[in-house]
Amino acid sequence: MDKKILYLIIAIVVVVVVCLGGYFFLGDNNSFLDNTDNNSNNQDNLVDDSDVNDNSNTDVSVDGNVLVVYFSAQGHTEEVAGKIAQNLGGDVFSIEPSNPYTSDDLDWTDSNSRVSREHEDESLRDMELEVSTPDNWESYDTVLIGYPIWWGIAAWPTNAFVQANDFTGKTVIPFCTSSSSGLGESGSLLEEAANGGTWQDGYRFSSNPSDDEIREWTDSLSL
Repeated sequence: MDKKILYLIIAIVVVVVVCLGGYFFLGDNNSFLDNTDNNSNNQDNLVDDSDVNDNSNTDVSVDGNVLVVYFSAQGHTEEVAGKIAQNLGGDVFSIEPSNPYTSDDLDWTDSNSRVSREHEDESLRDMELEVSTPDNWESYDTVLIGYPIWWGIAAWPTNAFVQANDFTGKTVIPFCTSSSSGLGESGSLLEEAANGGTWQDGYRFSSNPSDDEIREWTDSLSL
């Protein structure tokens, strides 16, 4: 056989082998890249799943329905009540006087302000509320009642709510917010004014308690 023809045949064979090898090599690498993308997507899904798991089941397990009722003059009690409800998986109800308090009304240093006059004359503390009884009141087994401390007792709109409702068969837990005063007799005085209910000892929060303090207290409740 002519050497030129032989060399030509060998060259053709080499080219064919190189082409086939390159095809399979690139095919394997393409498969590897596809698998890497799929693995990356799976890792993303795992991250999403772990985020969901981390954020679930964070509420305290309680028996029965929980309602957190509050009166808030300056927003402190409202903030605490919201966090308590979140921790316990409960609902929230705001006590709203039909005649709302203004900032001037709340100026206790002014002897002519509304709260000062109401402090001096108890008959002025009788007031109507926008809504006296929350929706589905009968369905709640546990009611937490929050309020600021006014002159050593619960802010009087709280009394209006307590006197307007029947607490028979309910567990009632008071809590207050105060920059300096303690809970004092506020809880027991509300119990005296209430119609029924099993009242537990209350708790006093500062005006700006930490989330950890609120969580520690709600975790300690026997509901």
